[in-house]
Amino acid sequence: MKLSELYWHRVTPLHFVLWPLSVLYRFFLAGKKLCYWLDIFPSVKLTVPVIIVDSISIGDGGKTPLLLWLVDLLLVHGFHPGIVTQGNSDNAGPPAAVTSTNNGKAFLLAQSGGKSCPVWIGNDRIATAQALLTAHPECNVIISNDGLQYYRLERDIEVIAVDFNEQSFGNGLLLPAGPLRSALKDLGESSILVANNLQNHSVDTNHQNKIYNMKLINETAYLVLDPQQRKTVADFGNASIRIVTDADNAHWLYELMQKTGLNAELHSHPENHRFKAEEIHFADTDIVLMPEENALQCKDLAHGKLWAIPQKAWVNSELQSVLLRKLRGNPAL
Repeated sequence: MKLSELYWHRVTPLHFVLWPLSVLYRFFLAGKKLCYWLDIFPSVKLTVPVIIVDSISIGDGGKTPLLLWLVDLLLVHGFHPGIVTQGNSDNAGPPAAVTSTNNGKAFLLAQSGGKSCPVWIGNDRIATAQALLTAHPECNVIISNDGLQYYRLERDIEVIAVDFNEQSFGNGLLLPAGPLRSALKDLGESSILVANNLQNHSVDTNHQNKIYNMKLINETAYLVLDPQQRKTVADFGNASIRIVTDADNAHWLYELMQKTGLNAELHSHPENHRFKAEEIHFADTDIVLMPEENALQCKDLAHGKLWAIPQKAWVNSELQSVLLRKLRGNPAL
């Protein structure tokens, strides 16, 4: 666990110092939002509906599987979505279509969407969205990966992932005293909250927005060199197994090991790690498991022992109806 997480998931004397900074951070966010609402700061309205998909915590919190679920929902119901995401310090730059040179999550989104859902990356979300719409005029919905507090881009729908697991929700405090980027009660009334591990929550959500349940499913793996070959993780039994991951996915993989009784050795690398061949090749190992986003980065390095574990979201049908009703009632369509 990183040093910051060590404090975010506890309440220690350090919070007497950090808590006032969290209060200032909350006031800053409220002031920023008010300035955009009052048109003191200009915002941009795209020609198509915009859906923001983000996590209330600094971690993923199930946001990526939720976004992929949303893409599948839209495609099945005849929409033509496009995804925009912001580059990190390693791949920052002007708007461009995502390729295999991009980081794990961006490449995962592009691979999952295929040709049906283009994915573009760039520093400026608005410029990236406009470039995507120019290149793909058939797109009639833009999904922004992140951007909850990027108010310059006007949004029609906010879908916020809330993971009440201790690793994600932590001590329930805002940055820098905790891992939350927004307080639940500060989210707009139109925000749609989708919760994972709701049974673990220690906060009162009775007066907040309606919360829809989400379940993350990650118990099936496929062979990277032949994705048609699939097994449940439990099927690997007593084989000699190594699990290779980055820090973003280490926690849920460790939980998967505990739940399935998998006898494996876990190798965790830093966030946005670029994997090398020697890091996924083990002569004394029968199976090498990786989270799907990391495994896709290693596609050119893959061998017959490398299996990918996708993380899928199951969301109840009530949320499907709510989202489709909001989109179909949008005058931009």
